[in-house]
Amino acid sequence: MPKVRFGWAMPTFAGAYGAYFVVPRWTRIDFSALMNSALLCESLGFDSVWLCDHLISGVANEIFECWTTLSALAAVTKRVRLGTLVLCNTFRYPAIVAKMAATLDIISGGRLDFGYGAGYTRENLQYGLPVVESAAQRIRMMEEGLEVIRRMWTMEKPSYRGAYYEIKEAVCEPKPIQKPHPPIWIGGGGEKLLLRAVARYGDGWNWLGSLATMGWKMDALRKHCEQIGRRYEDIAKSWDTQLLIGRTEDELKGKLRRIEAVNPGYRLEGWGEPGDGIEAFKSGNLYGTPEEVAARIWQYVDIGVSLLTIWFLDYPSTDDIELFAEKVMPSFS
Repeated sequence: MPKVRFGWAMPTFAGAYGAYFVVPRWTRIDFSALMNSALLCESLGFDSVWLCDHLISGVANEIFECWTTLSALAAVTKRVRLGTLVLCNTFRYPAIVAKMAATLDIISGGRLDFGYGAGYTRENLQYGLPVVESAAQRIRMMEEGLEVIRRMWTMEKPSYRGAYYEIKEAVCEPKPIQKPHPPIWIGGGGEKLLLRAVARYGDGWNWLGSLATMGWKMDALRKHCEQIGRRYEDIAKSWDTQLLIGRTEDELKGKLRRIEAVNPGYRLEGWGEPGDGIEAFKSGNLYGTPEEVAARIWQYVDIGVSLLTIWFLDYPSTDDIELFAEKVMPSFS
């Protein structure tokens, strides 16, 4: 049976995130609650916890900064892996990121999963950071950033000069614990440029959507691997998904009513096939009893997914986290 790992995508923001989902009762973010939930996930056997990298998000634009929060969690957890879902390349100069990541890998005892992405525009504008409107250019910058980072993790005094970044005999000591370096996860679904970058630099790839969406993205990734001579099987595949789980159908409906009551106008939507309602939501996410959720996960595992990063919609209640760990995860152990 293939090894399947489960990660908690931590809602470090308050309320709605983008247009897609909500954390229904988070009115103000609470680090103590996040820390305790991370420790709970560790005790329940989750593989990892993952933090998004935004500067502004949620109903009140309230969100914890990714690296600072991850560092605090590294000091209180013991086993669970710590991931970024995913770092924005244009927020921080890549050479500095290499140093930060090496330090965090050491502090955590070699538990960093290094998720990286091409970045955004709106938050950069608001924070006075470089604004790059072209997605293609942002991807090229991300690739150069990863080139800098990998060299600094693995070479004694690397130099590099690209179109966007330059280092001169940069010393990054001490090196990360993990060898040759922490796993590099790249998030994104662009079939021409982004997935080509995954084939070149990624140890893992994270994306979202329906089985059909994941399938054709995987086909595109496979073609890029063939073109550059990379083994497709050497790249781990991760599915980013929202989840609402209940012991019975009545319990599920009760949770959904509670979410809708706290968030007027909220609808289950996003990350699935076009359309409204539960069926459209289920096409790209997890919704149902433990048995239904496990069956749905197996469909993704069958096409090559080995890690799920899960947004629990009923958080900050931990009932769904505990129910998932008790009734679903054993099916994949």
